[in-house]
Amino acid sequence: MREDVASLDIRDVTANWVNAEVLARQIDDRIKALADLSDTPLFFGRLDYLHSPGADQAEGADGERFYIGRRHVHDADGDPMVIDWRAPVSQPFYRASRKNPMDVGLRRRFGYTGGELTAYEDEHLSDPAETAATSKLLQQEIERPRVGPMRDIVATIQPEQDEIVRSGLSGTVCVQGGPGTGKTAVGLHRVAYLLYAHRDRLARTGTLVIGPNKSFLHYIEQVLPALGELTVQQATVDDLVAHVEVRGADDAAAAVVKGDARMAEVLRRAVYAHVTLPAEPVVVVRGSRRWRVPAYELEEIVRELLDRGIRYGAAREALPQRIAHAVLVQMERAGEAPDDRVQDAVARNTAVKAAVKAIWPPVDPAKLVLRLLSDADFLAAHSEGVLTEDERKTILWAKPVRSVKSARWSAADAVLIDEAADLVERTHSLGHVVLDEAQDLSPMQYRAVGRRCTTGSATVLGDLAQGTTPWATRTWEEALAHLGKSEGIIEELTAGFRVPTDVIAYASRLLPHIAPNLTPVASVRENPGFFEVRTGEGDADVVAACGELLRNEGSTGLIAADARVPALAEALTAAGLPYLAPGEETTAETRLTLVPASLAKGLEYDYVVLDEPQAVVDGEPDERTGLRRLYVSLTRAVSGLVITHTAPLPPQLA
Repeated sequence: MREDVASLDIRDVTANWVNAEVLARQIDDRIKALADLSDTPLFFGRLDYLHSPGADQAEGADGERFYIGRRHVHDADGDPMVIDWRAPVSQPFYRASRKNPMDVGLRRRFGYTGGELTAYEDEHLSDPAETAATSKLLQQEIERPRVGPMRDIVATIQPEQDEIVRSGLSGTVCVQGGPGTGKTAVGLHRVAYLLYAHRDRLARTGTLVIGPNKSFLHYIEQVLPALGELTVQQATVDDLVAHVEVRGADDAAAAVVKGDARMAEVLRRAVYAHVTLPAEPVVVVRGSRRWRVPAYELEEIVRELLDRGIRYGAAREALPQRIAHAVLVQMERAGEAPDDRVQDAVARNTAVKAAVKAIWPPVDPAKLVLRLLSDADFLAAHSEGVLTEDERKTILWAKPVRSVKSARWSAADAVLIDEAADLVERTHSLGHVVLDEAQDLSPMQYRAVGRRCTTGSATVLGDLAQGTTPWATRTWEEALAHLGKSEGIIEELTAGFRVPTDVIAYASRLLPHIAPNLTPVASVRENPGFFEVRTGEGDADVVAACGELLRNEGSTGLIAADARVPALAEALTAAGLPYLAPGEETTAETRLTLVPASLAKGLEYDYVVLDEPQAVVDGEPDERTGLRRLYVSLTRAVSGLVITHTAPLPPQLA
């Protein structure tokens, strides 16, 4: 298929060089999308239908066989050999059961090692004599060692996951899922499915995956290309709102106030406070005639623009045209016949431009936020009845700042500037946005993401129990409201595929203290996993545990409180154990990653050594946030977890 595309001759089919460039780029993208993955088979399943799909079953039509794979594959004649997993005819591979066989006589799963066929497993779904059994190949694929970046899960998608993956483009879906339930994979595969089902529409409007940090995005960046999807953008929330350079940081109290949705009203008031109702008429001189628009008529125009609720910048652009129209009405009454060119000329008239500048001056979003945070009187005037006096004091800068460039902006400040920028000029909307680890976003950050999909839809992924910011989401209903998607559907995934039974049971002891209303994850893995709590005597015992786990196949992560990372790095180096930073790709020679607890979210390792749980808790501003950080750290292991500690364990783990 690649060779066929590469051999296309486009010299005689393009009208000009621009068309030729576009077509050549499309061909190049197609060749890249058809790249082989050396350790990934073209197909992983087979469906034998009792009747041909779409045929009248009453007529006893013969059945049909389909091989299911990551991509559509055809032969030299164009006949399909492998069917894309997203095609409707592939759906029974994920949904069919003995209760509802969906006209499937046989479902076959193939097992592979390094791209080589090593096993297969059959289920005769329509045979009443065959009893249900757990798929061994499915278990092996789920428990396969993790080395390198995140993989796709097209061979192991479960029925409840498939329902979310194939939900329509028009609706927003929020997925609450505990550790190891596959919510991130579900979100990425939903993007792949939507691009398959609505390719033309999303090619025009665009898609975006938003992750919590660069390490996480690097970890997931190969999933969509492996499925042939190369056009999806990836970013963090900080990337989206990067109007200024972030060089400072807020304390927790200030960040909570700045992230509160009430700040949107403060900013709206501050922006529109620049509008001044006219007190003087506008006099336009054209030739020997003078046309006068009285102040009361100007006021009517301004009030009408304010009442329409359009963006500040759009209204400012409309104002000179409205004034010019009022002049044209007078011209017509005087017997003249002005056209659009005359209206445009009047709108550009010096008197009109001066009036617009006085009535509706331009607003710079960054300068506006700078003034709000450094001018106590300005902030008080526009937050009256919205913020308390203490809240105003909390967010005011201690020292006034002279310019936008010299200010030490925080991440929360950048979000405020983004909100102000949207009040001035509408933010471009995409067709679909995936927001992962959403539980950590502030209401103002949700608004920033929501602006990127006002005319599109969203997939929101997260776990309320893993919220590790002081402003973490309390309910998904609240989050969807801030996102502007109150109509979104909330789904819950409770079957755990990644975390071993013993590990998730131990971590779930924290749930009553951090998220008492959530359903604990139930591990569906047959392997209980390796789990041990050790009382150590120092860093040497931590290093020894890492060395012990590295004897196993796969990756190992050493997770520790951020403050402990430098000491552990020194101990690993002294012991001759090479290690990576989060997001760096593991190799056969280096399979150990040293992970600060603050960056552990969303990552996974075959084996994990967790250093000093109490230090992880103590590293956060309050106990609940600390316990949530610990919950995240406890649930990163796929095959085994060793906890080492010299200080007593948190009492909640007793």
